Amino acid sequence: MSEDVRAHLRRSLPSLRKSDRRVAEFVRSDPAARIDQTITVLAKNSSTSVATVVRFCRSVGYAGYSEFRLELASSIGREQVSLDRFGVSDSDIAPTDSARDVIAKLAYHEARAIEATAEAIDLESLDAVVDAVVAAPRIDIYGVASSGLAAADLQQKLHRMGLVSYCWTDVHLALTSAAILTPGCVAIGFSHSGLTVETADSLATAHRAGATTVLVTNFPDSPIAQRVDHVLTTSANETLYRPGAMSSRIAQLAVIDFIFVRIAQQLYGRTERSLQSTYDALQGHRLDYGRSRQTG
Repeated sequence: MSEDVRAHLRRSLPSLRKSDRRVAEFVRSDPAARIDQTITVLAKNSSTSVATVVRFCRSVGYAGYSEFRLELASSIGREQVSLDRFGVSDSDIAPTDSARDVIAKLAYHEARAIEATAEAIDLESLDAVVDAVVAAPRIDIYGVASSGLAAADLQQKLHRMGLVSYCWTDVHLALTSAAILTPGCVAIGFSHSGLTVETADSLATAHRAGATTVLVTNFPDSPIAQRVDHVLTTSANETLYRPGAMSSRIAQLAVIDFIFVRIAQQLYGRTERSLQSTYDALQGHRLDYGRSRQTG
């Protein structure tokens, strides 16, 4: 499993049975303290049983507790290397942190979100989405609140490449647009939680119309993810001062860049011309920097 074990645990929580979730939450509460605990001690401290711990390890993709604990120790070691690189002792932001500490810790979290997203992304799904988008006569993109910002960014990038795309953040407009899609079209939804009703309804309507459906989410086992053709997974960790609306943004933008560059590779000549044309069209709306400095 190339994905970091703690990121995998975080995303697996909604799909775990209650007793397994208790083990996961106990491990996540202080991972460094758990790596020295035997399976018997971990079972006792998490108010479960040895059998439950074994089942939990297997349910999240490990052969047993020994393999899980080894991966957990490796994850903690890699985190310490990253913390040292950013010059911080821990990643949690405290009310008494200085501006320098806050900036360093946020930089750490954002860099880690991109790295973890790159580790977790399913390459086959990514290229399947890219192939579908390149061939699509029309692409619909859905997102609300902070996910709507990511949706708008993807639409702007696709539009500049000359691809027919629409971004809908109003649910009524999204639903009416999804209803008139046709087979071959693509509908892409953004939902950090995978629980957003508006995005779920829009993608479901697009699916009924015959479109290929895609979800970008932090939780690949979420309800919406179970009902689409392709899932592109982000990896963003929420904290007290960095809730989902903040943590999801940088990871979603990373996925958008993955999509954009892979499309640009396929449509190299066309993309180059489109991007140059749109760049040239804006030059009359930019200040002449040299002249402004001379007259200012």
